[in-house]
Amino acid sequence: MPSSPLPVHSEGKWDPYASSTASSRTTTPSPSPSSPFTSLLNLLHPRKPRQRTTFLALLVLVFLSTYIFLVAQPSLSPLPLRSQPHPPADDSSSPWRNLANYAAKHRAANPTPPVRPQITLDPDQELAALTSFMAALPQNVVPGSVDPARPIDPSLVLDFDTRSPRAEAEIEEVVSDVWTRNPVVVFSKLHSPISREIKHLIYDMKLKPAPTVFEIDQRSDADVVAPMIYRLTGQPALPILLVGGKPVGTIDDIRDLIANGELKRMVIDAGARPTVTKKKNNKKGRR
Repeated sequence: MPSSPLPVHSEGKWDPYASSTASSRTTTPSPSPSSPFTSLLNLLHPRKPRQRTTFLALLVLVFLSTYIFLVAQPSLSPLPLRSQPHPPADDSSSPWRNLANYAAKHRAANPTPPVRPQITLDPDQELAALTSFMAALPQNVVPGSVDPARPIDPSLVLDFDTRSPRAEAEIEEVVSDVWTRNPVVVFSKLHSPISREIKHLIYDMKLKPAPTVFEIDQRSDADVVAPMIYRLTGQPALPILLVGGKPVGTIDDIRDLIANGELKRMVIDAGARPTVTKKKNNKKGRR
């Protein structure tokens, strides 16, 4: 058998390390293809603890799931609901029948009262209710959804039950109270010269209680309140002077009433009193 040639260095000398490397290359076996069993053994290999723990956890989970769904399934079914016993239809002595009879007798003895209709306000009552509503708080505003051409819903401007048996009596109390507290009312327009003249004439009378002035054009609900006041007073435009809840008239009418003293009498009849200021007599002292 011919001997294998000795490994020779590039310069022609013998290299022992080259021979050992060549022999190792020839003797190393090629790896065999991996099988499923080999992969399973690799998972359980002590050099891979994380993979082994994961595999064991999955194995336990599969075992528990199999036990729960296949073995313990009957114990997980919902408990049957107990059916409530129904009262017998023909047993007149049963508690159910007695209770039904008692309820029927109670309804017959105490019938439900019918729902009372809401009160309807006439124009004078509506004007008084609107004035009382605006005078109570400056924040009180009429909703913009209200149609000023139609009577207002009483529940929007009254603070009592408008369907109660006493609703009619209470609205009369509102009418009396609002004109007693506000005998002179001016529905004004802030930048109107006529409004300024009327307010000046009324303020000069120094009334007690003082006149109540509403600057209608400055209110957020002016688009609803102004046409509502026109409808209730019969006046076409602002300003409008009310004495005792009744409109006095135009500015010319007011001037005439002041000139002949009739307005002062009307104001006194409404409950306001003009204040008379006494003039001080400045007497010179003796020297």
